[in-house]
Order: sequence, then C-alpha cells, then structure tokens
Amino acid sequence: MSENTEPVVSVVVIVYNDAERLPTAVQSVLDQTLRSVEVVIVDDHSPDRSFEVAQELAAAHPGRVRAYQLPENSGAGGEPRNLGITKCAGQYVMFLDSDDVLELNACRNMLEAAQRTGADMVSGLCVRTFLDSRNGKIDKWYEWLYRSTRTLESVHELPDLFVFDTLSTNKCYRLDFLRENDLRFPKGLLYEDLLFAARAYLAARRITLIPNEVYYWHVREKAKEKSVTNRRHELTNFTDRIEIHRRIDGLLREGGHDELRLAKDIKFLKHDLVLHLRDLPFRDQEFRHNFAELARGYMSGMDDAAYDALLPIHRICAYLLMQEDWPNLITAVDTLINRSKVSSTLTERDGRVYWCAEHLDDPRAREILDVTELGYHTHTVDAMLLRNALTSYGQDAKGVRLSGRITNPLGVIPPGAKLSAELRFKARRKSLQEFAFPVREVEHHGDFVDWSADAELASRLRPLGFIDAVWDVRLVLTVDGKKTTTRLTVGDTPLEGHERLRSRPRLTRLISDTLVPEISAKGHLAFQLVAAGAVSRRSRKAIDQALQGPPGAVARAGVRKAKQVRKDLKSGVTKIRAYHEVLLKLPVRKGTVVFESHLGKQYSDSPRAIYEEMRRQGLNFTPIWSYAGNPEGFPKDAELVKRWSWPYLRALAQAEFWVDNQSYPIKLAKRPETTYIQTWHGSALKKMGFDSPEFRTKTKDQQAAQQQILDRFDHFLVRTEHDVRTLVPAFRLPESKVVRSGYPRNDSLVAAWKKETEGAVRDRGPLAEELGIPADRRVLLYAPTFRSTADGKVQKFEPPFDVEEFADRFGDRYVLLMRSHYLNSVVLPPSVRGRVIDVSGMHDVTPLYLMADALITDYSSVMFDYALLDRPILFFAYDLDEYVNSLRGTYFDLTKHAPGPVLQEKDELYAALDDLAGTDIAWADARKRFVAEYGEYDRGDAAAQIVDTFFRRGSKK
Repeated sequence: MSENTEPVVSVVVIVYNDAERLPTAVQSVLDQTLRSVEVVIVDDHSPDRSFEVAQELAAAHPGRVRAYQLPENSGAGGEPRNLGITKCAGQYVMFLDSDDVLELNACRNMLEAAQRTGADMVSGLCVRTFLDSRNGKIDKWYEWLYRSTRTLESVHELPDLFVFDTLSTNKCYRLDFLRENDLRFPKGLLYEDLLFAARAYLAARRITLIPNEVYYWHVREKAKEKSVTNRRHELTNFTDRIEIHRRIDGLLREGGHDELRLAKDIKFLKHDLVLHLRDLPFRDQEFRHNFAELARGYMSGMDDAAYDALLPIHRICAYLLMQEDWPNLITAVDTLINRSKVSSTLTERDGRVYWCAEHLDDPRAREILDVTELGYHTHTVDAMLLRNALTSYGQDAKGVRLSGRITNPLGVIPPGAKLSAELRFKARRKSLQEFAFPVREVEHHGDFVDWSADAELASRLRPLGFIDAVWDVRLVLTVDGKKTTTRLTVGDTPLEGHERLRSRPRLTRLISDTLVPEISAKGHLAFQLVAAGAVSRRSRKAIDQALQGPPGAVARAGVRKAKQVRKDLKSGVTKIRAYHEVLLKLPVRKGTVVFESHLGKQYSDSPRAIYEEMRRQGLNFTPIWSYAGNPEGFPKDAELVKRWSWPYLRALAQAEFWVDNQSYPIKLAKRPETTYIQTWHGSALKKMGFDSPEFRTKTKDQQAAQQQILDRFDHFLVRTEHDVRTLVPAFRLPESKVVRSGYPRNDSLVAAWKKETEGAVRDRGPLAEELGIPADRRVLLYAPTFRSTADGKVQKFEPPFDVEEFADRFGDRYVLLMRSHYLNSVVLPPSVRGRVIDVSGMHDVTPLYLMADALITDYSSVMFDYALLDRPILFFAYDLDEYVNSLRGTYFDLTKHAPGPVLQEKDELYAALDDLAGTDIAWADARKRFVAEYGEYDRGDAAAQIVDTFFRRGSKK
C-alpha cells in the first residue's frame, strides 16, 4: 500500500510492556497478502520501550503504521482498543495483541467474506499455539464452529457462537457498524472481549463464519509475566469476570434473549467457574471465603435448568462452593481436574450413592449430590483411581519423607484386607527409567488408608540427566492381591523450605545436580531436575545457549524426527500399509486359526463354540484369540493378541483360518490362502447391510468399499431360510458361500430343550449361586438391542422402566438380569441390589439363557436364540413405531410373527409378568411356529458340522 492509498482494513495492535515482541506482531500485518492494510499501534502507557518501538515502526513504514499512546495506563485491553477504533482509516477493523500474530491471508480472507456476504462482522478460526510446549502443541479454538463457511442473519441461529467464541481478535468488523452501534470495550476491566463480543453479536444484522485460520494466539504457560488467562489465582481477575458477566446478563435481559442467557449460564458453570476452581486447593482460607462470596452473589440468580445441564461433578462443585463446604469441595475439585479419580469417600443412603453425607436434608442437594449414575458402587478397587492426598512432606540432602491418605470410597478396601504399597518414581518422558521404593507403613483407618514412606532419592534415583528432567511420583497400593495406582495430590501441603536434595545424573552433574519438588498441572507431586550449584548453572547456561544456535537446531530436528518415527510406527496408517506391503508376504502358518467375537470385546458366541469343539475333539491346531481392552476372561490355552497390535496384524496375515461373528478391521484385506468363516451374530428383524437406511444413502464409492469388506467372507453360516432371504442378499453374498449349519453357539440351547422335553429338571448351573439368586426366585433376562441416532451414532442406554419400581413390585418373585447390548452399558442403583443384577459384563450370554425362566427383549436377535428353549418371551417394544418407521426398519411385522406378546406400555409389561404362567400357555403354539420358521437348521450339532467340514485334516474348504 503506497502512502496515498486509502487502507481497506485497519488492524489495531495493542501493546503494554512488550517492546520485544511488538515488531513480530506488526510484521505479521505488514506481510499480509492483502496489501491495503494499515497498522494502528496503541500503547497502554508502558514503562518499557514499547511506545518508542512503536514510533520506530511507524517511522520505518510511513503511511502503513501509525503509533499512539494513552496518557496513563488503563489496566486492561479495552481502552487501547477504543482509542484505536477512533484512529482507524479503513472500512474494516481487526484487533491484534502484541504477543500474537495474524495468519498470512487473514485480512484477505475476512475482507472477501465480508464484501461477498455484506456481513457486519466476519469470524475465523483462532489457533492457540503453546510456544513452550516440547511437542508443538496447538489448540484450535472451538473448531466445530468453523467447519464450513456460513452466514447467519442472527446469532440466535447459532447460540454456541455467542456462548463459546467470545474473542474479539479473530474477527473483522465493518467500521461503520461499530460506530453506528457505539460498540466500545469496557474501561479498566479484564475479560473485556466477552462483553464487546456479546454486544457485537446482538447488534449484527449479518455474521459470516469462515473455516480459515486467521489468528495465532501465542500461549506461554511458563512465562514470568503471566497473561490474564494465566493469572486466575488473583481475586481481582474473578471480580472482573463476574462484573463482565453481570453486564452481559443485563443486555440479554433487556433484549429478552432468555435462550442465550441459559446457554451462557451453563457455559459459565462448565468453563469460566472451573478455571478458577482449579486454583482453590492452593489458596488460603481468606481467599477462598472472598471467592465464595463473589460467586454466591452472582450464581444465586441462576436458573436450576443451568445446573441440570451440567455433568455431575460440575454440579457438585458449584453447589458445594455456594455452601462454602471446603472439605468436600476441595476433594471434588480433585475429581474435576482428574475426571477418572474418585476423590470422595461417598455415602450410600436409601439405595442411592451421594458425593457426601452432608446437606442431604435439602431435597435439591440430594438431586445435585446424587452420583449413582456414575457407577462408583459397581467398581472393584483395581478398577478405581483413588485420591491420595499428601499429608506431610520432608526433605534433606539424602531423600524425602512422605505421608499420605488414600480415599476408601464406600469401603471398597475392607478392614481386614492385606495391604502393601510401593512408591514409584518414573521419568515423564516415555520409555525411560523407573525407580521403586517400599512404603514402610500402610494402615486401614475406615474411610481412609494412611501410609508413610522414606525414599533415598540421592543415592538410588539415578536420572540420565537433561533428557529426563521431570519425574512423576505414584503410589501403587496392593489390596488382597489387587493393585491400584494413585498419584500424590499436593493440595496445601508446603513443599518449600527444606534442605537441598542432591542428585547424581548418570550423564553428567555439570548441567543438573538437584531435585526440586513441584506441583504438576493436575495438582500432583513431581520432581524437576535442575542446576542449583554454581558449576552446574554455568554449564547449563552454556548448553542452553548452544541449543539456540545451529547445532541446537539440528539436534532438535533430530529429536523431532525420532519422535515422529516412533509416532508413525504406532499409527493406523503405518500399520495398514505394513500389513499389506510386508506382513501379507509372509508364509501362511498352517493350522493357525484366529478367533474373534464382537470386535474382540468378548470370548463368546459361535467362535467360542467352534473353538471349544475343536479342543473337545483334540484337534492339532494353533488357536489365536483377539481381545480389545482387557484379556481377562479369554482362554488361557490359546495365544492372546490385542486388537490392532502388531502381533494381531501378523496373526491375521499368516492365519490359515479367520473365524469371527462380526468383522475383522475393515481396512485389512484377506489373502486368498486364508479361509474366512463368518458365523455372524444373529438372524435379523431389523434391516441390515445394504438394506439399512444408512447404506442406501452412501455414495457408489462408499458402497463399493463396503462390498469389498463383505467379499472377504468365504463361508457364511445361517440358521434358517429367513437368513438366506434377508442377510445373504443384504450382504450381497453368492449362494456358494452359504452354510446351512445352524449357529454353533445354540447347540447347548437345543441340548437343554431336549433334556427338558424328556423330563429332566431345569438346571440353573453354578452361575445362579455366583450371582446370589435365591432358589425360590424365578429369573427374568432383559436383553434389549441398541438404538442409533439419525447420524448413525449409538444412543446412550437408559432402561425404559424404573428399575427401583420394578424391584419393589416383583422382587419377591423374580430376579431381573439386565444385559445391555455390547455397544451400551448400564448402571443400576444400590437400592435394587440382589433384585436387579447387571450381567452386561459377562462375555457369553448362553449361560444366562439357560438360567432364565423368561426373556424380555425388544428387537434384538436374542429372540431367535432364546425361542429354542421354548420358554416365555415378552417383547417390550415401547418405541415400536419410531423404530420401524424412523430408525432401522424391519424385515417382518413383529406384531404378527412374535413368539410372545408385543407390549408398548409399562403397565402391559407388568400385567404380563403378573401372569407369566398364563402368558407361557397362551403363546406356546406361536413359539413352535417361530422356531420352525426362524431356527430350522439349529439342530444341536452345528459346531461339530463346522469342525468336521473345515478343520479335520483332509476336509474340503
């Protein structure tokens, strides 16, 4: 832009005490691909050379850069920007902070969008870049708002924009729009962006969003001078935030924007408040009280609906803050920061689990403190991450003396348990060293387990030095042989004021010689390896300077490259490529069979039945079972490989047989020499494969890719001609691949039915005793299928009836076994303990079928299996019309073909259970017809057929 050219875009750059970084920010504007841009620098009366640097930049770029200074410091970013607005000569205005930069094309992209759409303001993607992160960490600011270009006639079309993107700096404003609406930043208040953005959103007649990156927000977490967002421990910071929110509330109230007000309150409780709560464990009592006073004064006016929209832990923290219940709040904040941690001892009352025993006389408190749905009461100690609060810390030249208190929620650690523990110090960087120290005292004290330990770090912890500078501390507690790992929460335990703790790194003591305790970002104890001695400090400084030069750049590049190589080796893309280019070229291992059930989540179903039949017949083969997550429950006499691991990929590549009931990873091809036996996991009521709605809407390329997956099947097991009419064409399988054997998993069901018809007494088996089912109770199995959302995602499972009401009504007659679909999970309240039992975690459903006196289901394929037992089946199809017409669609009318009553109301279900014997008799003929039509090949010998056909030596494949 020449001196005589009028600018189109003015960028206001504000600066305070930042002379060093100001030129970089200004240069990012001067380098814009849009040339008609001017820079208006406003200095907030800095004590350093910021204004002099601004004047120098203006002198170096006449006509493009102008510099101004406030007569006195305003204390916040609002006033400098306001002055900048009055000095702008462009038609559009943008804002930039002196420690950030604009993306190269930011002005051009935003201007073009504004001119094309006539928008009053254009907003683009802000990217937070963490400059002191080793791994180049970035965070795209609410990226989901900017996935595509869109223009809004009102911010009400996208309330999330108003609520979440409250920045002023990633936006371009029409200057006349700002002046016509007198849009200015508040004076002398932090978080001025929030109010300015709110006023702009509400005033704008048209807003355009673009998916382009426009603004790079530089975050320096370790900077000596903290930014506003990194000074949340200062009470004035929270005071200003509250005042800004009050002013926004006034705007929304005056304009009648109730929907936006509720959404903003929810965001305040979920985000703004949480940012400050994280610091409370480290603040003194006076600070905490003053903070609570401020919060209570503002939050008391919020609608209960805002609390109801929160996660349980957010609700709990907000409520306990209002009550100033510091003991319970501080522990709750630990869980707020570390979501999987159980920080409270919890309390069970009236069959529900609550965060704490206090406040339960208040009905509203009961609602807020109820954490039953989180399922803490269902977890064993080895499945819990427990709070371990550091209670004392001592240090001398040799080592540290530590004491702590581990939370014992709901008595999960029993009083008589055998306890032991050890402290583990592990370098934070992966694949480095770990050192263990025994814990000398571990004592059970009811709601807590107390421990003490000495760790001679000076002599026994030998870091390499420099590359393993940070060491995390964990305590591993063993309870009757089960282990749980805890982190040491520091809280208000002082770590300072102790004798220097010396360290002897293996590489050299010239660059680090001391271990210093510190608190991690999550509030846990860690140790930093530093240079404290004079020699170490001089050596470290020299090395740090060297690392800034060319040799350091080469070294850093080498480290980054090594890290990337390790990352690439673990990536799915690399594994898929290696599988096809390398592993598939390895020779087939004759006799090797890879088994998988439900994507590796279970040892169950027909693959299990075939495997056990092969074992029963004593065949010579090499079995490999795939597991996902935890290998517990899988056979110990087979090789176990984790799904998607390198051993798993190699096993699939070299196997002679694949046997599963769903699908091996869709991107892995099957070699011609491998035989894929697809046992499938059930006959179909709901539309499947290419018959389902989501498949019909896929593109030709997507359908072709799906067909390639299905073409891997060499043999497809069916149990009925209904499968041949439905599943086979839905998967576009040729007749030659169909095996009319029945399902191997159902052999035991057929055998049980035959015994009962011959007069044998029904045998519940040992499982009934394991589950604690009384002999005088009949057993009901509730096994529903999953529901999908419109976009194909799995809906969260909620029982369609009140389980507590069910238990109270039928608990003296029935025990209800609840088995959610393997894609779902369920949490039952303690109040139904022994009367309703969650059996979703059991791998194999067959023992449950055999034990159950009746089945309750909906549209699940379990109906086809259970019908073989000729026992009552009740169909609780509470959403029948929606499921059939809106969700999946079905192959036949359930109401006409069901082997039991189809019930849509809870009262109908309860009435049928009240007269289960009558229901059994009334539907006996229907069950026989159903089995004849949908189970004709289930004769009890399916597993033997498959083994004889495919796995006996010399058999024809």
